[in-house]
Amino acid sequence: MGKRHKPEEIIGKLREAEIVLAQGGTTADACRRIAVTEQTYYRWRKEYGGLKTDQARRMKDLEKENLRLRRAISDLTLDKLILQEAAPGKLLSPARRRRCIDHVRSTLAVSERRVCRVLGQHRSTQRKVPRGADDEAALTDDIIALARQYGRYGYRRVTALLRDAGWTVNRKRVERIWRREGLKVPQKQPKRGRLWLNDGSCIRLRPEYPGHVWAYDFVEGRTHDGRKFRILTIIDEASRECLALIVARQLKHEDVLAALADLFIARGPPANIRSDNGSEFIATAVQKWLGRIGVTTLYITPASPWENGYNESFNGSLRDELLNGEIFYSLAEAKVLIEAWRRHYNTIRPHSSLGYRPPAPETASPPLPPSGSASLHLQAAMATAATMH
Repeated sequence: MGKRHKPEEIIGKLREAEIVLAQGGTTADACRRIAVTEQTYYRWRKEYGGLKTDQARRMKDLEKENLRLRRAISDLTLDKLILQEAAPGKLLSPARRRRCIDHVRSTLAVSERRVCRVLGQHRSTQRKVPRGADDEAALTDDIIALARQYGRYGYRRVTALLRDAGWTVNRKRVERIWRREGLKVPQKQPKRGRLWLNDGSCIRLRPEYPGHVWAYDFVEGRTHDGRKFRILTIIDEASRECLALIVARQLKHEDVLAALADLFIARGPPANIRSDNGSEFIATAVQKWLGRIGVTTLYITPASPWENGYNESFNGSLRDELLNGEIFYSLAEAKVLIEAWRRHYNTIRPHSSLGYRPPAPETASPPLPPSGSASLHLQAAMATAATMH
């Protein structure tokens, strides 16, 4: 292969050939003088004839600039194609970017380096296959088991239950697994306005210590045969503890007095007791009896259940977590299951307003199982009495 001449050298040889021709020599003599064939001479003269050395140098620079611009346009066009191919969907996580880069490479046949640069993925992140934690599968199984058992608990309460079961787990990790597995978070209750005029409102008189304010109300349910039964719910607003759940087909003011008397003997009377304006609560016998004991009655504004917010919230949890998910074939079965749920609520169920701790945990609890077990340490009596959902 012959030597490749630069434009400056070609122009110099053409000048030398012109001198030979000017002295009366022939084209063949000029070609022998510059050591090229006649075909090459004529091709050079057609391409570079009449140019000077600085003009040739300028033309060379223009060719380089033209080549650079063509490459830049080609790169931009390729980047646009890569972005268009990756456009459907948002690339928020490294895993999604990893899958998208593999797809773009298989579609456009471009290098991994190029696609990673365009899509903002580090090459080490692209090449490193995530292994995940060694206990990821066991933790996922426990989360699914708890979500199946407690269908109305969100991932925050599930996190508290996992920690009580021996797991050392971050709430964000539980949330990630929760959403990855498609588990449903319970819907939040709509916000309601509150009245500020009545002294019975939970806004006007807030509980300050256990025994300061109790609250009671009725909840209605049905057995499998369609017959109704009522539940008298009594809670301590300060500790959130459920003091009693009285279940019967009918509950009158005499039954309310009997339930309160048993609690006053066991725990002592509270300073105040809050309720709505139901006939069982505003009965003269109830008011006189509480007055003689020294318990102040706090009645909320009529048709304003949100003023008894602590008890209404408890009633919602009772219905949501138990009554809506259980079939009671008899009143006796309803009493057993409802009382078992009350003990679970007080001793095990994480309460959001108490830092996800139960209202009245057992002082002497059995030893925790090894990490990876999501058993809820149900008491023996409770475990045999019912299977919680």
